[in-house]
Amino acid sequence: MRKLALLLGSLLVVASASAKEVVPAPVVVEEAPVQVIEKEVIVYRDKEEGFRPNGYVDLQYRWYGETESKENGENPWAGKTNYSRTQLMGKINMTEKQALEYRIRNYNSTTSHEATGKSGTDTRLRYFYNHGLLGDSKVNLTSRVHYRDRDDSDGHQELEYQARFNFAEYMFNNDFVKTTNFVVAPKYEYSWDSSNDDSYDNQLGVDLYTMNELPWGFSFEFNLYTTQHFYGKDQEFDGGRKLEDKNFTVDMEAYLYNTTNLYTNGNISVDFNFEGGYDQYNWSQEKQFGKTKTDDAAYSLYALPTIQVNYQATPNVVVYAAAGAEYRDWTIDNQNSAKNWRWQPTVFAGFKTTF
Repeated sequence: MRKLALLLGSLLVVASASAKEVVPAPVVVEEAPVQVIEKEVIVYRDKEEGFRPNGYVDLQYRWYGETESKENGENPWAGKTNYSRTQLMGKINMTEKQALEYRIRNYNSTTSHEATGKSGTDTRLRYFYNHGLLGDSKVNLTSRVHYRDRDDSDGHQELEYQARFNFAEYMFNNDFVKTTNFVVAPKYEYSWDSSNDDSYDNQLGVDLYTMNELPWGFSFEFNLYTTQHFYGKDQEFDGGRKLEDKNFTVDMEAYLYNTTNLYTNGNISVDFNFEGGYDQYNWSQEKQFGKTKTDDAAYSLYALPTIQVNYQATPNVVVYAAAGAEYRDWTIDNQNSAKNWRWQPTVFAGFKTTF
């Protein structure tokens, strides 16, 4: 009986403890709402710059020495010698379509023998207006207005208009030959002298201008000028035995150029330059060349090698100096022969700046 009472008491204690156990209630976690904050994105772009005028200016002083074998004014066939030339030239691209080129040359004798030298000022201005491509073609049309005052003994001046059609995109181009210019230019020119009377010349014609880039620093230029002249007064031809108020002429230029770099170190470079060719070949319907000659054609050939040193003073300024000699046929007998080939030394220096 005592054992039974103890057993029942133990069971009551266990049951009471179990009843006091607290079962934890489930925990409910409330998720905070997700907030999406969009930040403003700022994109910076380079501002597109509009067109601004640009171009270059080149100022050069050049000296022409005494032709080989010519002393104290002898050998008049040697042309002008012992004189200097100060040249200012450049180009201004005024708008995307308009440009102005200028070239002013001032000549002065450097010896007391004024007859052997050259003097005066030669001014040339050219205005260009680019009309763009013609329709759906690749032909570019540019108008050019040309003015020149030679300031020679006759006070010769000229005013010319050209419509320049450039067919370069249709010409032969590959890895060896690249046509950069192939211009056919119908033209009208009016030239006159200081007398302002009937000493004028109306000219109609068509010109051809070409330029080709070749390998190894070479380039080739070929120009052809065909002109019908209508004179204000009769001109003397055939040694003065014939008078005509009109004439047809053809002039040709053919030049080969080369530039080869010999040395470069930092901002200093040394180049070998060469140019030469026909300067010019002239043909005339009426016999006129030399006034006292009776030829209808004449030509002049030359070669001019120079060594040039360049210094890149700033990114936009180059200072240069060069020396060389021109080899030319100074006397032309007729269209088939030339003689008196002679050297004439020359040196020049200047600077070129772009803007």
